[in-house]
Parts: sequence; C-alpha cells; structure tokens
Amino acid sequence: MSTDDQSRLMRANQANWDARTPVHLASRFYGLDGDPDPDPDRWFASFEWDDLGDLTGRDVLHLQCHLGTETLAFARRGARATGLDFSEASVAAANAIAAKAGLGVDYVQANVYDAVETLGQRQFDVVYTGKGALCYLPDLPRWANTVARLLRPGGLLYIVEFHPLLNSLGPKPAPGEGPELLLRHDYLGGGGPVHRDATFTYTDGPAVVGATDSYEWMHGIDEVINALTTAGLNIRRLRESDELPWPRWPQMVRTETGWWRLSEPRIPLLYGLLASR
Repeated sequence: MSTDDQSRLMRANQANWDARTPVHLASRFYGLDGDPDPDPDRWFASFEWDDLGDLTGRDVLHLQCHLGTETLAFARRGARATGLDFSEASVAAANAIAAKAGLGVDYVQANVYDAVETLGQRQFDVVYTGKGALCYLPDLPRWANTVARLLRPGGLLYIVEFHPLLNSLGPKPAPGEGPELLLRHDYLGGGGPVHRDATFTYTDGPAVVGATDSYEWMHGIDEVINALTTAGLNIRRLRESDELPWPRWPQMVRTETGWWRLSEPRIPLLYGLLASR
C-alpha cells in the first residue's frame, strides 16, 4: 500500500475518532459524566506499575491517548505528562477532563508519525502507548523510528496492547453469538487493512453520527519486536496476560483485580512490552 493510500485511510480513522468522541464521553464504559476519573487505575494491569517504576518528576508521553484517561493517572503519580492524539475532538475533551480533575496535563493534536516535529524535538523519559493503538498504524517501522527519536538515551517505551490473538478474534461478539471463540481476522500482519463500517463502538452509548468507516492493521508480536529492535531499541521484558479491563465475552469471570478472564481456554488477551533506548 502506498504512503498516499495509508494517509487517506488514516484521515478516515481520524474522522471516525472525532465522531466517536461524544459517544465515549456519554458512555458508562468511560464513566466521565460525573467524577472525571473515578478510578484511574482501572485501565491499568497491576504489572504495569511494577514495570514502569516511580514516575515522580519524569517526562511521560502518552501516544494515541484518546480521552486521556490513562494520561491522568501518570500525572497523579507525579509525572510531567503529555498526551498526543490525532483527533481534535479527543484532544479538546481530554483538556476539559484534565481541567475538571485539576491536573496540568499537556495535550497535543498530531498524527503519531508527526510527533517529533509537532513536539519540537522534545525527548521523554517514558513513552507509553497501547490498549487499541497499534492497530491504527499501517507502518510499524516508521512508528518505531519515531518512538526512538522521542526517547532520551536510557528512556523507556512501554506498550500495553491487546494481544494479536484477541484482535484476530474481533473486537466484540456479534448479536446472538454463542460462547465459541471464532477467528475472524489474520493474526499476522501483511494482509492489508481490515475495514469496519460500524454505527456503534466498543462502548455503550449512542450511535456514531457521520464518519463510521475505520481501518485497522494486524500486527503480530514478531512484527512489533522486529520494528523496535531495528530502530535500535532493546527489549527488556515481555508479558502475556489472560485478563482484560472489560468482559469481551459473556462467559468471562471477574478476577480479584477487577478485570476479566475466560475460565477456559486460558489464552493471551493482552501483552506488555518494555523496551529501552
């Protein structure tokens, strides 16, 4: 796929996320209609804080931050937090949410591939991304090179992302679907984008108005690791988790962490990858 075609599809995604933003603001899923961040840790697996360590006084950049729900948690832990997203509507909402919470988070609108230039060549101690971010990027080597330029020497990249196996099973059950786990998409990349035309998103809330088309690219874990190592980053840790922050299938059970897992089969649904420059 040409660069022009990739840019066209990413512009469609940008319009789709602009249209999703009011839906997500109104949803129970995000719970932002009352307390702006009723439980910031609910979006984080417990191992994430172990891997990230103390963030006090550190410069943290959250790429593809959407409403900034996770970005706020970094600020609450003492980081100088910056969030970046390509959706103008999301950035406006994130700024309002942070102001309501009384937190000084710097939000910037930009395509992730333009992050270095948009942020004025700034570098960070930690770059964080994930939970539904990498699938919207068509070119992982370009992304990995961008991340490497955003990190200070010794800086950390932390990806906590939905597992490619989960992505191949699809975002949520179809109406009337039974308990079977059905493979709908490739696990491995290289097959081109998956086109979705969806009136409703992964949350509850009203229908999306306007731009309903979106495009996702499948990326196997090998593709992620190879992109990062080619960009000069060192892989320090890889975790695979069988838990999700929401019940993807009706037969999932809630764990002591407040997240959800399948009783069987035990399969990876999320992964955490820590790398350093």
